Amino acid sequence: MSRNLDVQSDWDASAEAWIDSLKNGEDFSRIAVLDGPMLAAVRESETQHVLDVGCGEGRFCRMMAEFVPQVTGLDSTARLLQEAEQQGGAEYIEGRAEALPFAVATVDLVVSYLSLIDIADSRVAIGEMARVVRPGGHVLIGNLNSWVTAAQIKGRGIVRTAQGHGNMTIANYLTEHWSWAEWRGVRIKNWHRPVSQYMREALQAGLLLVDFQEPVADAGWARSESYNHAPYLWLQLWRKSG
Repeated sequence: MSRNLDVQSDWDASAEAWIDSLKNGEDFSRIAVLDGPMLAAVRESETQHVLDVGCGEGRFCRMMAEFVPQVTGLDSTARLLQEAEQQGGAEYIEGRAEALPFAVATVDLVVSYLSLIDIADSRVAIGEMARVVRPGGHVLIGNLNSWVTAAQIKGRGIVRTAQGHGNMTIANYLTEHWSWAEWRGVRIKNWHRPVSQYMREALQAGLLLVDFQEPVADAGWARSESYNHAPYLWLQLWRKSG
């Protein structure tokens, strides 16, 4: 497959809309579903230095920095890094997941929070995460379920019923491909890969699976009941052997 590794232009064009979208506190996937278990995994790892790959405007970095001594956020989009630096709370550097500017085995924990879907070469990115984490350290990944990314088909995809349940058309599940994801002024490429591909790439990078969750949504959100019928987010915790 021909890969376009320069995903930065998509996020450059959407950075301002993304920053604005977070100000209303309505990011259901993160706030209601992934934040709790992702933070719990970071706490349990007892890390001294965490690297957040694809940190965006630094939201999760600031959350981790409340209890992790050293937090580094990495992103390739200048505007998002500018916003992160203005908010503070961690160290932020410009870089790409496919070529992390860190020496071998220099980080305790690497976090990829809904960033692998934006990266054109997941094999190289996961390999880089495994390279920079120390033996016995961890890689924590939060991502969309693959049946959701396979349903992002123009003109079809997800259709909501009157009861709020989703009917999905899934195509090309086993074939890696990308599609445009659009919401509230954001327009970015999302990569679809079968979950077996993510698992295989992590195993080939020398990582061992420690935990795999499909978290339920917190109560109190209008969308939680519908979401919990068909969760579309997962997290994986991997440990580097050695």
